[in-house]
Amino acid sequence: MRGPQVTQQVTDVRRHGRGLQRLPKVGFGLVLWGVAVVGLAQEPVAIPAGLTAEQFQQFREEVARQETALRPMWSAASSEAEQDRVADAAVFAKGVAWALRYDTRFEPADVQLMKTALAKGAERLASLDQGELPWGGQVGRVVRGYRSRVDGSVQPFGLVVPRALPAGRPLRLDVVLHGSTRPVGISELRFMGRFQEGAAGGVSLDEPYLELHPLGRVENCYRWGGETDVFEAIEAVCRQYPIDRDRIVLRGMSMGASGTWHLGLKHPDRFVALGPYCGYVDTHRFSETPLESCVRVGDQPNHQELGLHMLDSVDYAANGSMVPAIACMGAKDVFFDAHVLMGQAFRREGLQLVNLISPDTGHTIDPVTMREQMRLIGAFADRGLDRLPAHVRFVTWTLKYPRCHWVELKRLGRHYERAEFEARRLADGLIQVSRTTNISRFALAPEVVLGERPRVRLGELEIDLAEHPRERPVVLELEGGKWQLAEDEAVHSWVGKRPGLQGPIDDAFSAPFLCVRGTGTPWNQEMHASALATLDQFARDWRQYLRGDLRIVDDTEVTEADRQKYHLILFGDPGSHRLLAEALPGLPLKWTRETLEVDGERYSSASHLPVLIHPSPWEGAGGKYVVVNSGHTFHASEFSKLNYLLYPRLGDWAVVRYPAAEDQVLEGAQFLSGTGGVVLRAGYFNEDWQFDPPAPAE
Repeated sequence: MRGPQVTQQVTDVRRHGRGLQRLPKVGFGLVLWGVAVVGLAQEPVAIPAGLTAEQFQQFREEVARQETALRPMWSAASSEAEQDRVADAAVFAKGVAWALRYDTRFEPADVQLMKTALAKGAERLASLDQGELPWGGQVGRVVRGYRSRVDGSVQPFGLVVPRALPAGRPLRLDVVLHGSTRPVGISELRFMGRFQEGAAGGVSLDEPYLELHPLGRVENCYRWGGETDVFEAIEAVCRQYPIDRDRIVLRGMSMGASGTWHLGLKHPDRFVALGPYCGYVDTHRFSETPLESCVRVGDQPNHQELGLHMLDSVDYAANGSMVPAIACMGAKDVFFDAHVLMGQAFRREGLQLVNLISPDTGHTIDPVTMREQMRLIGAFADRGLDRLPAHVRFVTWTLKYPRCHWVELKRLGRHYERAEFEARRLADGLIQVSRTTNISRFALAPEVVLGERPRVRLGELEIDLAEHPRERPVVLELEGGKWQLAEDEAVHSWVGKRPGLQGPIDDAFSAPFLCVRGTGTPWNQEMHASALATLDQFARDWRQYLRGDLRIVDDTEVTEADRQKYHLILFGDPGSHRLLAEALPGLPLKWTRETLEVDGERYSSASHLPVLIHPSPWEGAGGKYVVVNSGHTFHASEFSKLNYLLYPRLGDWAVVRYPAAEDQVLEGAQFLSGTGGVVLRAGYFNEDWQFDPPAPAE
């Protein structure tokens, strides 16, 4: 067999042809590992094909029994590490519950998976009851879990643990992202089945690293909740094993390679090396792949085109200068163009993509090529991450991804336009900043303020840092066209978009959030019903595709602690929703019983609802969002197809009209599937979370 061809650029460039139902009141204190057993018991009983009635009942009863046994364990788990151990047992019953909830047919192998899972869950529960954790020292393949902060659900991950941990040195961690798989109820059990406890399964247990295989909430290309899942799983592993955070590798195949590009280039200071193997890097070109299953994206409304800059990894190619990438691709892979595009993007940035091309290989892993990839990755991993590099060059399009080593961008000139920072640390204590494109505020970490003459230079301006407190970041802002030292952020509350509060709407669901439904008297009953239908749809989509249950409470039940802990997702109108009425004066719209005014346009409140994301207006809720009348802006129609379709559909705000029937004739109208609404307008707030002023008349 011929070995891989190691190239610095791809030369073989080939082109391919181009009903409203009110949700049951479920207090989130009862949702322990992502499924409320009472809710499961109340659902209509439909025995899936492939199960006998007796098996179906036995499985349901065992799920309920294990949930009951887990309840006091969750209550007693006071730390995240203790919760991890309970989650290690809870993942099995949760997986069976999701299979019974969503699947209508099981093969014999699926039935065996459920039997094995419930037996394993019972075994682990018995060990926990005795204060034991035998799987904690298991080598080979192991299933473990954690409890997500996002929604309180239990999420599984797989491990491959080497035979011996290196003495006296923390362990390298390879995060391995799985490929695409059609999301079904039994997805978690099939995923966990790959990690039958203790089995080697064709992998070497003599490698000097531990492998983490996140679930990523099954199928979303590690976006949104799937992105958070990867980082939460890493933290769970770091709590349980001695991991060297300077030697974390990210790699994967197919969708896992796309996730590697996505996470690795946008978090270039988190990983020591990247190993993408056959993964797409943009939306438009990938959607043109000549496969029957592909859905061509085509021209999109401007706000959706802008939103793609948050996701398309090809736009972040410049960050390849900060994190080494060893890419692989089969010469006959139908997705070959993806690495062509990334190679071209690297060259535009003055970089060269190392791409290992496997001759006569399609969309599959060639063992020879992968061995070479792992050898090259190993050299970087052995060296470890340099957390204070002398040179930083960083590109982003959004403050969702604001950091690279010792710089953090704090404010952009405009979101979804390219922002670029470049600086060098010199030996005499000077930090020479050479590029601040589309940036109006940034911070330098205290660790880089060094030497007897610490200072920062931007163009002709030089700022002496000798008197700057060495424990504080150096924050510089552009004011009146000139750079200057900014106030300490600990004592000054910056307004406007900033890291963690930059939108779009979908961003709110990547961190802990709480859905709140209005229970008062609506201004308009039909619009209130439409808002609750949106919540109903969001809950269904989240359960099925994000593998958890939403935290849902009434507006009368929200506490001050909730406002500080969660992004609040409000469903209703200011008449029906106490919190929405409180928040309204701090939101950039006008809303009365009769009219809704958004961005200078007026609409009837009897047939229109606003949808938006905005920083929380409540004191003490800094760093939290409030979202009005929206869950994810993509829905089951996108989740059930292809993961590249999961991009923002509404931006930061929209106006939705109900019902949509009279708008069927509107060319290009965007309908909200499942809610009966049509989007009339949508877009982004400016950097101050306001609408741009109208353009002057010509």
